[in-house]
Amino acid sequence: MSQLVLFAIDICAVALLVFGLYFPRHRRRDLVVAYLGVNVGVLAVASALSASDVGAGLGLGLALFGVLSIIRLRSTELDQHEVAYYFSALALGILGALSTTSVWLSGGLMALIVAVMFVGDHRRLLRHYRHQIMVLDSAVTDHVALVAQLEQLLNARVHNAIVQRLDMVNETTVVDVRYSVARRSAAAGTSKAVRAGALR
Repeated sequence: MSQLVLFAIDICAVALLVFGLYFPRHRRRDLVVAYLGVNVGVLAVASALSASDVGAGLGLGLALFGVLSIIRLRSTELDQHEVAYYFSALALGILGALSTTSVWLSGGLMALIVAVMFVGDHRRLLRHYRHQIMVLDSAVTDHVALVAQLEQLLNARVHNAIVQRLDMVNETTVVDVRYSVARRSAAAGTSKAVRAGALR
C-alpha cells in the first residue's frame, strides 16, 4: 500500500514540476514529453528491479547511464536549467520506486526537489544578471577596450567577457558576455515586455 502511495506522490510531483513549473516558464512542449517519459520510465524500471532478484543498484546504474547518454547525444541544444529538470524528473522517479521505511521521508524529499526547482528557476532570482553571445562588427584585440565597448552597447556592467572567435579578415569579434543590468533598466525592460504582451 505504501508503494502505491509513493507512486501517486511521484506522479503528482512530476506533474507539478512539468506543468506547474517548467512549461509555464519555458514553453518547450518536446521536453514536457521527455521529462514525463524519463520519470515514468525510471519509476517502472526501478520498481520492477526492486521486486526482483536482480540488484537494484545495477538497474539504477543502467538507468542513470541511459539518461546521461540521452542528454549527451541529444540532437538539439539544452540549457543548463533544462538538464536540471531532467535530473529532477529522474530523482523523483527513483524516490517513488524505492521502498523506504517512511513514506513521509520519500514524500518530503520529492517536495524538496520541487521546491528547490521552484526557487532556483524563478525569474526574480538574480534577474539582473544576463548572459548572451554577441557578434561585434569590429575586431577588438584589447580586452579593456572590448569590455568598455560592450558596457556602452549593453548599458550594463560587464562581469566577464570571453572572446570565442576573432576574425581579423572580416573584422568581427564573437564574445561570450556575462553582465548585469541596472534595476531601472531591468524594470523598464519588464514594463516594455508587459506592454507588448498587452498589445498582442
